[in-house]
Amino acid sequence: MYVEDLRVYKKLFKLALEIHQLTLSFPKFELYELGSQLRRSSNSVPANLAEGFGNKHTNIYLECISRAKGELRETRHHLKIAHNKNYLPEHQLNNFLTDYEDCSKMLFGLENALAKQHR
Repeated sequence: MYVEDLRVYKKLFKLALEIHQLTLSFPKFELYELGSQLRRSSNSVPANLAEGFGNKHTNIYLECISRAKGELRETRHHLKIAHNKNYLPEHQLNNFLTDYEDCSKMLFGLENALAKQHR
């Protein structure tokens, strides 16, 4: 099994690509400010999951999931800022927030399953 087989990874990967595309429409001065922060945090969510996946030390995998959850929260924050700066319409913000909420629940479930297995 590979990290790419995880439903949550697939969804997070797709979201990172969608956010990358979104940020390209930001004003030029924001490409290296908010746009860069959004690209980095959204990409870090699946990247952290990939880093920990399959590690023989469950604690390391759990730490990577925890970092992924933190990056997810950061991405949600940046999306809300983008919306408040009028770079992102409300319907698109809500779609992203719903998708990230789904991913958050999946990460929580994965984390709990690993923690139970580790005990």
